[in-house]
Amino acid sequence: MIHLFYKGLILRMAGAAVLSFLIVTLLGARTIRFLIRRKLGDRPQFDRADLNELTRQKSSTPTMGGILIVIAILVTVLVFANLGNFYIRMGLLVLLWLGGLGAVDDWIKLRYSAGTGSRDGLKSWEKILFQVGLAVLISIFMRSYSMYVKPSQHFYLPFKADPIYLPLLAHIFITVLTMVGSSNAVNITDGMDGLAAGCLVIVAGFFVVISWIVGVQEWSSIFHLPLVAGSEEMTILCAAMMGACLGFLWFNSPPAQVFMGDTGSLPLGGLVGYVAVVTRQEMLLLIAGGVFVLEVISVVLQVGYFKLTKRPGGMGGRRLFRCAPLHHHFHLGGLSESKVVARLWIVGIIFAALALATLKLR
Repeated sequence: MIHLFYKGLILRMAGAAVLSFLIVTLLGARTIRFLIRRKLGDRPQFDRADLNELTRQKSSTPTMGGILIVIAILVTVLVFANLGNFYIRMGLLVLLWLGGLGAVDDWIKLRYSAGTGSRDGLKSWEKILFQVGLAVLISIFMRSYSMYVKPSQHFYLPFKADPIYLPLLAHIFITVLTMVGSSNAVNITDGMDGLAAGCLVIVAGFFVVISWIVGVQEWSSIFHLPLVAGSEEMTILCAAMMGACLGFLWFNSPPAQVFMGDTGSLPLGGLVGYVAVVTRQEMLLLIAGGVFVLEVISVVLQVGYFKLTKRPGGMGGRRLFRCAPLHHHFHLGGLSESKVVARLWIVGIIFAALALATLKLR
């Protein structure tokens, strides 16, 4: 019976990946034409004239394509996942909450071209407020649901099998840090054709493996991972993310026909962070999602160093990178966009492999 169950899980994972891919690819061309007719095109603007020149051809490329990804994941999860599973229901909440937040942000930015709205969209504190609010709710719901289940009350480190006990406030803090950080990290990375979508395929594939391992008692004990009953359903969510992102790459690969915008990047990043919280592998996310981490670090270092070296009067700030995030630094260094993207995909695969290797080293 156990073998039959997991055979069914494999079929549902495969079905989820295929269906989400098909939904995006079949609806993609029609959606792109609709976005073009509504003049929902992006106009990249940077502080550097040379970078604006490099991205000039992207002007008016339709954005908000992330709606394809959100629809594909939603439909696929409704079809293939066990909707009685608590983690699946909370995952749908994350998808719709952050998808809606991203859509509002994109809409305000796009209205800028019509003389209304703001080029920057929602204010940073407004987005953070909604993201933090969601993460706090998820943390409280999760602790209430699994009050007597040890994994939700502990924090796990790579290379170390013994857990660290987490009081409720510590659990809330780590959940907020993981989900909000992951959501914004993907958003920052989404600056080149195919970059964010390709890296998300890699990270989602990694969490397909992790979710399955921690959901099966025999496997979790072999790898000294916490057993999280019901987390095997996260494999369906991750497979749906993989299929949707691969389908989106069909149109987003260089030269991109459509951008995902915040409508796609915020919920995808939030979902990755959410799965890491469910499986209690927040630290492994830092390794597997190493490309996203490097992108965020480059921005933090750039801004911090500029402020530290600024002279009185606001003049003379220096920069560590040609431009941040990191992918723009390489682009301005003479590498073509497609080469930057391909190399960061390779780095992403290496990071995911290193994260898997830590399981054996526990």
